[in-house]
Amino acid sequence: MKKIVFIFTALICFSAVWAQHSKPAFSFEETLHDFGKVEEAKGKVVYSFNFKNTGSLPLVIHNVRASCGCTSPEWSRQPIAPGAEGFIKATFDPKNRPGVFNKTITVTANTQTPNTVLRITGEVSPKPRTIEDDYPRVVGPLRFKTTHISFTRIQPKEKKKEEVELINTSDSTINITFDRVPKHITMEMTPQSIKPGGKAIITASYDASVKNDWGFVYDQIFLKMNGKTNYKNRISVNANIQEDFASWSSDKKAQAAKISVDNKIFDFGELKQGNKASHTYNITNTGKSDLIIRKVKASCGCTAIKPAKTVIAPGEETSITAEFNSAGKKGRQNKSITVITNDPLASNILLRIQGTVN
Repeated sequence: MKKIVFIFTALICFSAVWAQHSKPAFSFEETLHDFGKVEEAKGKVVYSFNFKNTGSLPLVIHNVRASCGCTSPEWSRQPIAPGAEGFIKATFDPKNRPGVFNKTITVTANTQTPNTVLRITGEVSPKPRTIEDDYPRVVGPLRFKTTHISFTRIQPKEKKKEEVELINTSDSTINITFDRVPKHITMEMTPQSIKPGGKAIITASYDASVKNDWGFVYDQIFLKMNGKTNYKNRISVNANIQEDFASWSSDKKAQAAKISVDNKIFDFGELKQGNKASHTYNITNTGKSDLIIRKVKASCGCTAIKPAKTVIAPGEETSITAEFNSAGKKGRQNKSITVITNDPLASNILLRIQGTVN
């Protein structure tokens, strides 16, 4: 009886070993490659992980995934016969990736262990910075670090300053002034005349109380170079004007206004191109103080009518009617309406309009 058990056990073990060897199998020359020092200025580096199929069935690579977009893999696409060789090629792009890197390439195949992990390492030496790197934005004969001045979050009565640096890459001295500057923005140039190769600072001062608006607001300011205005030479200025409720106590917030919308999403289903769809959003003040609707702003493709009643007492209702115009649009549509209020817990809410234009 013991002999039979022994023979049976041996047969099971032999079958398992045989099944394992009958599978395709990777045999890599190496699974880790160190590129060492990689110079960013010289561009991409490539290494090929070569392997042999040491199994007894054809090896098929189903997929190869890199751990980041900076590594682009290539591989043997055709089945690799037993005893034949194949490759997994890894291309690493060092652009804008200074410092040490450690990336993986996961190979999925019909082997006993489905996933095999390869690894590439190294260190990127950054290329010397150029004027183009430090001042990427071109405005006529000038180069800017940025042509976009953002005041991010600013309170309704707050004043803020931001700076932008630029350089004169021309062979002439350029005198800079500003055109079409709105009243809530002040622009200063230091120095006002920039010699060839010289640098300057533009200081923008923003007065939200003069702007007297809410939410995300946007302006364009044009540069006057040596007395001439070219409307292609401009700087954009934006701010997000929001009330600051961070300092409010929990008791004060509990006594505040509270906005409640019956349904924030309107789905018009399917709409024939050129037709319009409208919807009314009902708004209730479920708080304990007057609800003030500061602003209603619609995204492209729809319009929203600000309610006649913008101060809603506790328990009262009002409505916002929105209309979507499908002219010139097709396919799936997702539009939004931003409602800014004095609700400290939901000062900005989004109402959505969605559907399909045929």
